[in-house]
Amino acid sequence: MKISAVKLYDGGFMMKSFACGGGLPEGSIKEEKLRSSLQNFVIDTGKEIILVDTGMPAETEIPVTKDSMITMGDKIKNYVDALKAAGYQPEQVSKILVTHKHPDHTGELRAFPNAKIYISRIEADDMKLEGDNIVRVDFTDGAYKNFDACQKIADGVYYIFAPGHTKGNSIAIVEDGDKFYMIHGDVTYTDEALIENKLSVVFEDLNAARDTLDRVRAFIKENDTVYLSTHTPLGYENLDAQKIMKLPDVDEKPAAEKIADEPKKVSGTKWVCTVCGYEHFGDEPPEKCPRCKQPASVFVKA
Repeated sequence: MKISAVKLYDGGFMMKSFACGGGLPEGSIKEEKLRSSLQNFVIDTGKEIILVDTGMPAETEIPVTKDSMITMGDKIKNYVDALKAAGYQPEQVSKILVTHKHPDHTGELRAFPNAKIYISRIEADDMKLEGDNIVRVDFTDGAYKNFDACQKIADGVYYIFAPGHTKGNSIAIVEDGDKFYMIHGDVTYTDEALIENKLSVVFEDLNAARDTLDRVRAFIKENDTVYLSTHTPLGYENLDAQKIMKLPDVDEKPAAEKIADEPKKVSGTKWVCTVCGYEHFGDEPPEKCPRCKQPASVFVKA
């Protein structure tokens, strides 16, 4: 079993209030800049090549503004070129596991028309995905460790229902001997949030996001786990070092978490922020994303 990072952007930053402030009162997180990047992961089982997510759409440009809450940094390569740099050709890919619907995780699904795309039914329906290669997953293989529902994808590769960030959010866990690799999408944006037990500001269901983070932390405490993040260079650094994540003994849920007011959906075209997944309804995208502060140019029609 071999896991490699597909490196797309690097040298960016995210504000700690974005990464760790979900459901907490404004100003309760001491502001600082944390490192940011964008990478996905490829699993080589020895029998097949399985991707977990497919990055940003190749044409996306992510500007940095003075009040940006998150930016990925400088583009290294488009997804297909980055996959080749990791040692794999697109035609080798047999399966793709989608952690969730946001454009920075699904941007180049279109580049793999012959691969089976595994995605939770909730996310697939929301994206209105169609095609013979779309596999709507209902997680019918029972529990996996402390997670309630999973689908076995290959020997040692499990696709696990982990809602909250989005309502159909999923993670992938790879077993290799007595070591586990958790490819979690955006359960946290940065490892600091995992360690401090904080949610990001991006969630569709706060209660489910909290339950998922609690389960992730419990899993890591019981199993030797390499934590592979998408939006921080710690993701590929943990992989390179084969670093087992260690969590502090104190494991208290932040008492002040509460659900923020959800934006009201109105009629019109659905626009989605490629950076943070914020959804806007109207004839045109907003001038600026109210969540991550990126300009209108990062929005795409959904």
